[in-house]
Amino acid sequence: MKDYITIIGGGLAGSEAAFQIAKRGIKVKLYEMKPVKFSEAHSNKDLAEIVCSNSFKSNLLTNACGLLKEELRRLDSLLIRIADETKVPAGQALAVDREEFSKRVTDEIKNNPLIEIINEEVTDNLEDLAKDGIVIIATGPLTSSGLSEQIQKLTGQDKFYFYDAAAPIVSKESIDFNIAFYGDRYSQEKKKEETIEQWHKRLEEQEEQSYINLPMSKEEYEEFWKNLVEAEVVTLHDFEKREIFEGCMPIEIMAKRGIDTLRFGPLKPVGFDDPRTARRPYAIVQLRQDDKVASMYNLVGFQTNLKYGEQKRIFSMIPGLQNAEFVKYGVMHRNTYINSPELLDETYNLKTNKNIYFAGQITGVEGYVESISSGMVAALNAIQTFWDTLKNQGKLFGDGYKEFEEIAFSETTIIGALAKYISTPNSKFQPMNANFGILPELDGKKIKDKKQRYMELAKRSLENFT
Repeated sequence: MKDYITIIGGGLAGSEAAFQIAKRGIKVKLYEMKPVKFSEAHSNKDLAEIVCSNSFKSNLLTNACGLLKEELRRLDSLLIRIADETKVPAGQALAVDREEFSKRVTDEIKNNPLIEIINEEVTDNLEDLAKDGIVIIATGPLTSSGLSEQIQKLTGQDKFYFYDAAAPIVSKESIDFNIAFYGDRYSQEKKKEETIEQWHKRLEEQEEQSYINLPMSKEEYEEFWKNLVEAEVVTLHDFEKREIFEGCMPIEIMAKRGIDTLRFGPLKPVGFDDPRTARRPYAIVQLRQDDKVASMYNLVGFQTNLKYGEQKRIFSMIPGLQNAEFVKYGVMHRNTYINSPELLDETYNLKTNKNIYFAGQITGVEGYVESISSGMVAALNAIQTFWDTLKNQGKLFGDGYKEFEEIAFSETTIIGALAKYISTPNSKFQPMNANFGILPELDGKKIKDKKQRYMELAKRSLENFT
């Protein structure tokens, strides 16, 4: 048994994992290919480089990411502590000085005598690497080609990276059902022999169907279209531009082909009557159920490259979504992740090899804080496996040793809910941000006020950290 734990990847998840392991007296070999080799999107030689945005999102407990940060603070997260110490003014959000944040994390890791940083790309057979030691694979959405090949061999995945074209997801409770109605295409048209009352009764009985429909008038559609074609988009890397649009067309690009293009595409009104008028709407937006408990719905056909702020502004113009809570915004970019529900358990441990853990965006958690969370959970459990192996070999690990027990956080916490999400069988698995929709409902409580309910969910979560 090696006397150290190997971590591959010095991003947010890998850096957090290295700190947590060393904090408990175990040596770490941290492999980071920078500055010897950079991915297409990275340029900073330091660890924990932040690429897309300097925001760690809201600090409010009524925001799921804010709650996740507080959970991590209570677990003594290095990266959240440094984020707090390098913050810049951003209202209620936690935004950081990118350069200072990465430099501080790097200094902390480099100055730890138990952590050795090895600047090289890992292309070794991963099962061989884990034969007599524990390995945490903490690479991100731009995993190098050499390591990608080894992960493919390990997991048996034919395809390892994907060009994401995910549509925005909204919470069901934020949809205005004075406008929205349930039902599938054609089943929603008023039959000639039906009275208005009979038709409405039939619609009410169809509330369990998986689609929610949002009708638009000509004026509403044209105003929406005008704002959509003029909106700001995210600038993709050149390597993404070459491939990402071949298989999936962003809704804003489709809209630029003509004012009626969307009405003959994803917004076609054929097969529907608006319950408010009993007439076919000018256009219609469909929302599809996105989770088992029907708390989240995605906008069908709305894969987009719009900036997040523009998505909020423009998609809120759709009748019925004026007060929509966006659980997840649409994305179009290259994203590397494994089929975690088939491969990992709730501790981020590979089911087929107890010496191998995964962490970071490669597991399907999406976002800075979510990646840190996965690094925390993987590290705490890798430590337990390390101690258990030493016990079996008759080598107790000094004062730090304790009996082996997997650390699976309660699903009432955001940390635990994310771990459960990535490890629960799901035929339509895709990366997920922290959100209240993945938490179980409050026992015996029906709280209509959203902020009050979120605060109750936060209180329940934090009880696990006291």
